[in-house]
Amino acid sequence: MNLKRRHFLHQTARLGALAALSSNALSSFAADKISGYPFTLGVASGSPRSDSVVLWTRLLPDPLNALTLAPIAYKVRWEISEDESFHHIIGRGEHTALPELAHSVHVDVVGLQPERNYWYRFMLGDAVSPVGRTCTAPIADAMPSSLRLAVASCQHWEFGEYAGHKHIAAAYPDLVIFLGDYICEWGPYDLTHPLKPRRRDIESMTLSGYRNRYAQYKTDLHLQAAHQVAPWIVTWDDHEVSNDYGNDRDERLSPDFLLRRAAAYQAFYEHMPVRLPNLNSLLSEAGRFAAMRIYERYDWGRLTRFHVLDDRQYRSHHACPKPGMGGSNVVSNAECKELLDPNRTLLGADQEKWLAQGFATSTAKWNVLTQQTLMAQSSQIPVTKEGDGKFWTDGWDGYPVARQRLFSDLQRYQIANPVVISGDVHTFYAANLKRDFYSKASASNPILATEFCGTSITSSSRPQERTDQLVAQNPHIKFGRSDKRGYMLLELTPKQMTTHFMALDDVSRVDSGITKLASFVVEDGRTGVVAS
Repeated sequence: MNLKRRHFLHQTARLGALAALSSNALSSFAADKISGYPFTLGVASGSPRSDSVVLWTRLLPDPLNALTLAPIAYKVRWEISEDESFHHIIGRGEHTALPELAHSVHVDVVGLQPERNYWYRFMLGDAVSPVGRTCTAPIADAMPSSLRLAVASCQHWEFGEYAGHKHIAAAYPDLVIFLGDYICEWGPYDLTHPLKPRRRDIESMTLSGYRNRYAQYKTDLHLQAAHQVAPWIVTWDDHEVSNDYGNDRDERLSPDFLLRRAAAYQAFYEHMPVRLPNLNSLLSEAGRFAAMRIYERYDWGRLTRFHVLDDRQYRSHHACPKPGMGGSNVVSNAECKELLDPNRTLLGADQEKWLAQGFATSTAKWNVLTQQTLMAQSSQIPVTKEGDGKFWTDGWDGYPVARQRLFSDLQRYQIANPVVISGDVHTFYAANLKRDFYSKASASNPILATEFCGTSITSSSRPQERTDQLVAQNPHIKFGRSDKRGYMLLELTPKQMTTHFMALDDVSRVDSGITKLASFVVEDGRTGVVAS
């Protein structure tokens, strides 16, 4: 790599937080060394484009005691190389890690080559971070031969070991997608997975509390390994903030919930390799993480477009909650007329329009709706006639008219090979999506998209016997397993998409083996679940 190119990369690396903060917020002194090893939370990369990727770390010598780190700025060096041994370094620079952002580091490195592997690391004084591997997406008009990605969600700390992440790292995917519930807001602050009784206490409510929670999770070496092996695309669900929250309302109907939400959003940014389009406004005193756009599109050449959604921040409040509470309930259409209110939305009007625009402009072979929760209708009781059923109101079943609007857009724009990937419900599901879930698929009621829902990394679920009942009651759901923890491994080519449900043998064991529980193939131009 010639010196001119190295200089270009050095000059064009965007140091997001440092550039955005006002001069008054910057510390007057940036230390270049630290007492103790600063990279205990590992490294990560994410938000890959064809010419750029975000590199991340956070300085924290003692993971559960941020007070051991002086509240001053630190000068962190970074390098990115074409080889793992760093013999061909193509970019380097410095980033000021600020106490205002928990000494997190976000380096948006631009000017990279498309469809290329890179390796990166950080340094502070004599301390050197672990080395991470990342990669860039193909250019817009390229048709790559394949894409291998892991999809995960829901990793409550004390519900099991992170053996799933060990196997994700071993699979060496091109990309990892995380669909939310990266943390759970409550639980003990142990640095080992304690498998303790599940009491909802020690709940994160403040910025320092959420920072400690992320630090706790990120000490896990298998989670760190999964971050180090590939770039991540991330979205959130409810537990990054509070169970079943919707928009500006939590279960408790807390009057100061928006302050808590802003703290949680800031902590999410501080711990994720994300590129935020509105970072400047977020860092202003007036708008301090009060709202944070994370929905985004990512193209992998012409092979895949990922439509990454946010189903929490903009949604209408839950319909027909329990008396005196916010959050979810289980109700029928007859009991809750509000369910069918045409003004209700899960994504918000702006995001709905943005998603439709993404459909209209997509030339991708595969269009992957990357979102939090099961989209297929899932009645909790047997259905005997149209309109029957009882529905959990936190997911898409609580917003059926909004779901129909999304389905209308799928039909209107006729995008190629729509596939929905989901998490949240701690269960492997494979389902066919259609406008009328009460009727069989036909020429007048075609299958509009295929859905694959992944189980949790650790978080527990219902007994398998109950899931068998749900599958029987909802014939468009073709497969369901709630008794296993794990992740999904997807392999995409121009001709087909193969989804593997990867199930741990024993989530309580860090050395658990893993089994391919089931596999499904979607062929180009043929929507619907087909077991392989």
